[in-house]
Amino acid sequence: MSQATSGTTAGAAATPGGGGLKGFIRATEVDTRMLGMVGALLVIWLVFHVLSGGIFLTPRNLWNLTVQTSSIAVMATGMVLVIVTRNIDLSVGSILGFTGMAMAALQAQILPGLLGFDSPFVWIITLLGGIFVGVVIGGLQGYVIAYLGVPAFIVTLGGLLVWRGGAWWLTSGRTVAPLDDTFRLMGGGATGSLGETWTWVLALVACVVVAVSLVLARRRRLSFGFPLRPIWAEATIGAIVFVAIIGAAAIVNAYKWPSAIARRYATANGIEMPEGGLQIGYGVAVPVLLAIVVGIVMTFVARRTRFGRYVFAIGGNPEAAELAGINTRWVLMKVFMLMGGLAALGAAISTARLNAATNALGTLDELYVIAAAVIGGTSLAGGAGTIIGAMLGALVMQSLQSGMVLLGVDSPLQSIVVGIVLVIAVWIDTTYRRRAA
Repeated sequence: MSQATSGTTAGAAATPGGGGLKGFIRATEVDTRMLGMVGALLVIWLVFHVLSGGIFLTPRNLWNLTVQTSSIAVMATGMVLVIVTRNIDLSVGSILGFTGMAMAALQAQILPGLLGFDSPFVWIITLLGGIFVGVVIGGLQGYVIAYLGVPAFIVTLGGLLVWRGGAWWLTSGRTVAPLDDTFRLMGGGATGSLGETWTWVLALVACVVVAVSLVLARRRRLSFGFPLRPIWAEATIGAIVFVAIIGAAAIVNAYKWPSAIARRYATANGIEMPEGGLQIGYGVAVPVLLAIVVGIVMTFVARRTRFGRYVFAIGGNPEAAELAGINTRWVLMKVFMLMGGLAALGAAISTARLNAATNALGTLDELYVIAAAVIGGTSLAGGAGTIIGAMLGALVMQSLQSGMVLLGVDSPLQSIVVGIVLVIAVWIDTTYRRRAA
């Protein structure tokens, strides 16, 4: 009885004071900045779809768009924590290039001579070795920043030059290819995807997880006596998320394997080809799945762990955090170590997708990663930022680039547009913070 009374009171407290869009937003507690970013993304998609003659919003282009976004989205999750601590990392693109070249050389030139070309351990050792190198690089830069007191801008600017030169030095400028077959699965492609059946299974599991999360969050609010959202608001949020998940699964499953690949698959597996050809959907690509897993883990780290709370405390007020007993230097060093590891994971995705490591790998990726974090709502003043926002920001940046490529826009003009978008995003962030204060 007491729970019922308490729930009714809390629900009444959360009931919006007015109707219309403002009342809906207030009742559902939707982040208006996030809502605005989703709206901007939809507008960008519609504009490019019209200008490209109906090519942009096709299953094939959207599938490729998600794969191309994966490495930037992975790195953007780490950049959020870096910027939250009032720092910056300009070296992530060069770290990606260096670790990508190191992983390619390891699996193409070193490990085959030690383990053989068909060893199942090649890709595992390569991936772990690359992440280890990335963590070491991040730790080295973090140590100089945190313990030696050199500004992050200068340290990572130097890292941008050092690791880009190091990538060239590793192989004397040569492109390294091909890569291990299993390692290449992290880049997507016909074999680097889950397929239709497992994609639907994943979508259903995701819907169940969302439903359970909404119920548990409501019970947690009730146990602490916090105001509850109206039931219709909870149901609306759940329905929107369910539609988005099922719709995304349907789109990636609608993109079918090319006929030549499907024919080879049928021949290899003794499948008789039907008259219209074998229709096999790609489903969710492995790099996209990796990005989603990283996003979930990083969200948990940022919101549910002591380390995450320390990061935001340092960004909010470094002096107060230190006086509270937080080892700010060690936390800062760990943030850069994490950033280095995520850059190495991004390198694994990028090299696997290209089936090669080149000296151009990761060039200007630092711009896209920083822009993704800032567009996603991470404040350059520190102390505020979300992982999901940064990943949506990465999708916005990649959508702009992909759309301009479809329209045949020259590369210099693409860089101009990206630079302008970054400046506008920072201006919007500054204006928003000023008004909120």
